[in-house]
Amino acid sequence: MNFLAHLLLSPPTPDGRLGGLLGDFVKGPLDQAGYPPGVTAGIRLHRRVDSFTDAHPAVQVARNLVSPGRRRFAGILVDIFFDHFLAQRWERWHAVPLPRFASTVYDELARTPHSVPSRFALMAPTMAAQDWLGSYASAVGISLTLERMSHRSPVAAPLAGGGEELIGAFDGFERAFESFFPDVLAMVAGPDNQQQVRALPDHRAISTLAF
Repeated sequence: MNFLAHLLLSPPTPDGRLGGLLGDFVKGPLDQAGYPPGVTAGIRLHRRVDSFTDAHPAVQVARNLVSPGRRRFAGILVDIFFDHFLAQRWERWHAVPLPRFASTVYDELARTPHSVPSRFALMAPTMAAQDWLGSYASAVGISLTLERMSHRSPVAAPLAGGGEELIGAFDGFERAFESFFPDVLAMVAGPDNQQQVRALPDHRAISTLAF
């Protein structure tokens, strides 16, 4: 899962959403990491979502749709393509319109009182300035995202032009997303996760999140 999906699936509080984003930036045990409970819950849920995603049959099918030349990046590409389908049909999954949801997340990141890893601190203002979350709704936005990622290191260069993978097997990626996403929502809504979320302040149900 990429940023937008992790945000939707995160515990619906500012700390929970921050933790949902930090899951790719914070490694190792969390007991001594020093984050407040809400952020820690978000990171833990991020990790469970990633494990669930990696094992899901529809995700495996989607990764196999990526051409051999980019197959080593199939996990990254499918995560981003799934954010595309989520953004395109956002109203199906969330009561708050995507522009408003994204704006609120950007405001929360700008005001967060917590220390965050330096890589994330450098990325967050750019995410807001370029409206990464909103841009996922268009194929052009997906292509720009992959172009930016391709410049991070020589190893990532094959991600440039990766938008053609989405266009080339669009229906297959869409079917995989439609098969997968209800399952990950059900996992997150399960009793083990909801018990932790209910312990956080200002809880809102995922489908009726209010800002």
